[in-house]
This record gives sequence, C-alpha cells and structure tokens, in this order.
Amino acid sequence: MKNSKFFAENKKSVIVTLTGIIVMILLTVTKVVPSSTIAGIAVFVGIAFFFITEAVAKTHGAESGLRFNTIPSDLKKPGVIILMLLPIVTVTATCLIGNLIFSGEYVTHVMGRTSAMLSLDKIASLIVQLIIAAFGEEIAFRGFFFGKTEKMFPSLLCAVVSSAVFAAGHIAAGNAGIVAFDIATIFIDSMIYSAVYHKTENCLISTFSHILSNAWALTFMSICFV
Repeated sequence: MKNSKFFAENKKSVIVTLTGIIVMILLTVTKVVPSSTIAGIAVFVGIAFFFITEAVAKTHGAESGLRFNTIPSDLKKPGVIILMLLPIVTVTATCLIGNLIFSGEYVTHVMGRTSAMLSLDKIASLIVQLIIAAFGEEIAFRGFFFGKTEKMFPSLLCAVVSSAVFAAGHIAAGNAGIVAFDIATIFIDSMIYSAVYHKTENCLISTFSHILSNAWALTFMSICFV
C-alpha cells in the first residue's frame, strides 16, 4: 500500500473510491462486445463518484482534482506544457504509421468509431461535443480513477490500470489488427494525460491536452486522409 496511514484514516472515502472503480471496470468490460453501449456509462459513473469522494473526504478547494483558480500556476509547473502538447505528436505519428501499416484502413476505422459519438458534419456542434466529451472523460478517468487511486497505490500502477480501462472503452468493431493498434495508441495517450494530471493534480489541465489532441486528430485526418 502506497500510504497505509491514508488508507487507515480515510476508510469511508477509500471504500467509496474502490466501489466506483469496480463499477467502472465492470461496465467497460462489456466492450468485449464492441457494439455494446453500456461501457459509455462508465464515464458518468466516474464523474458522479469523483464528486461523491470529494464530498465524503471533505476535500478543500485547493486540494480538489478539479480547480479553475490554479490553472495559471499549474501550467507553469515544470514539463506540463510539453506533456500537454505531446499527444499531438503521438496522434500525428499514429495516423501516419497506422495508415501505412493498414493501407489506409486505420483512419477509416477511427473516423467510423468517432462518427458514432460526434457530429463530424457540424463544426459548431463538433467543437462543443469535443470539449464536453474530453472534460467528462478527464474527470472520470484522471480526476477520479487515476487521481483518487494514486493516493493509495503506486502512481504508475494506477496510470496503467486506468489507461487500460480507458482504452478498452474505445473498442469498436473492425479488423483485429487495426482495433489492437487503435487501442494501444489510446492507451499511450491516456498515460500522457495521467502524467499531466500527476504533475498538476488538476484534471482541467489534462482536459486541455485531451481537447487539443482530439481536435488535431480530426483536423489532421480530415485534411490528409479523407
């Protein structure tokens, strides 16, 4: 246990946290059937449990994993800006390598998976959806899943597990090789978002990174491959 004292002194919040994590994992596991839509509920569960755990633990504003007032200072922390922009590099490399390996089918797969959730033909709606989706996922998977568990367990373990579950939630029907490549790259980006959160303890900062990454991915694929 990373912090046995924390575990002993915060039994109620620990129980609530682990309950939420288990529910999120069980919901995400339903993605073994790619067409299942139940896995998406895991995000809403994570959001709910984020606020529940903060209420149970009586978390003060300065200690919350969701802070607006510390954004400027959080952005100034060493390495944060670089980490925030890193997913843009990984997304670009992923698109180029994926399309090269799978003869153009990788981008088609990603766009197909994405179009099921976003209004790709309506720019205004798309921008709002990108912001809301990234914000919700970051509260659920970084603020709650990763942020609350790393107080109890090793940070790397928490990042790996939360990122694996996050990536699994994006499984879509398709060629097994393409699906595996897609999930692996999502896992890598999730690890980066976790690193951003670890440095700032503010899921608003990881949300900025997530939004930039998704927006660039859609722009790059639309211009270069569609």
